Amino acid sequence: MFSPLLPVALLAAACALCPEPVRAASCEPVRIPLCRSMPWNMTKMPNHLHHSTQDNAVLAIEQFEGLLGTGCSPDLLFFLCAMYAPICTIDFQHEPIKPCKAVCERAKCGCEPVMKRYNHSWPDSLSCNDLPLYDRGVCISPEAIVKAEGPESSPDFPMDSNNLHCKGANTVIRARVREVRSRGPELTAVVDVKEVLKSSLVNIPKETQTLYYSSSCLCPPLSAGDEYLIMGYENEERSRLLLIEGSIAQRWKDKMGRKVKVRHRTHSKKVLKKTKQNSRQDNTHSSSNTHPDTKMCTD
Repeated sequence: MFSPLLPVALLAAACALCPEPVRAASCEPVRIPLCRSMPWNMTKMPNHLHHSTQDNAVLAIEQFEGLLGTGCSPDLLFFLCAMYAPICTIDFQHEPIKPCKAVCERAKCGCEPVMKRYNHSWPDSLSCNDLPLYDRGVCISPEAIVKAEGPESSPDFPMDSNNLHCKGANTVIRARVREVRSRGPELTAVVDVKEVLKSSLVNIPKETQTLYYSSSCLCPPLSAGDEYLIMGYENEERSRLLLIEGSIAQRWKDKMGRKVKVRHRTHSKKVLKKTKQNSRQDNTHSSSNTHPDTKMCTD
């Protein structure tokens, strides 16, 4: 005799055999000792070498300690950490961000000659071929990260000592608010960007932009006509600038601007000096007329 409960029982039995949906891994603190000095403190597993845990990544990256000790390239540690402990940020893309191709090639050009002395070559797993170019894709490089210069603070700029890190913010702009729009729970602010002090993923031209709010944002209300220093986040997938939890918006003051600009100029000079040093070093391993993103190493 057919029971009306039989289909329900069969469905329940079938569901019991169904695997649970796999949840996307969330950001986790960097625990790899070699990478704790990097300008990011959150990572995401699996990494670009398919290590599922940081414990596995530690065992793999430790094999490069001897090579790091030779000082063959100032970019080697940054590149390795970007591969083994990739940066993870709020509202970021599903895949961990990759290092830029030029960073890989600088590290390879400096260190592969040292490896060849011991009959080793650059690992295929760290190939530069499939990494994105800085101006054509999403990638991370030392030059794209702005660091604070010392523990200075000011009542006009009441952040912590890592002002330009902005507690993880990857966008810092000076902007004048045109209008604030409300559509149900979603808020947007139309702003005129006056200056881009820091960005990493989304191209931010000096023109009208839209900032997207999150209901969890604890920023002070933005007022039309006022100018602000805005520290927020980027959604690269949708090319959006976000004001979400952890974002900061403060009315612009000249003292604040001078302080940020001085730090930014100081960092830029250091980056330029380092870039020139890297270029002189790389020129010993590449032809003088080769583009930095496509240069070839020599034995």
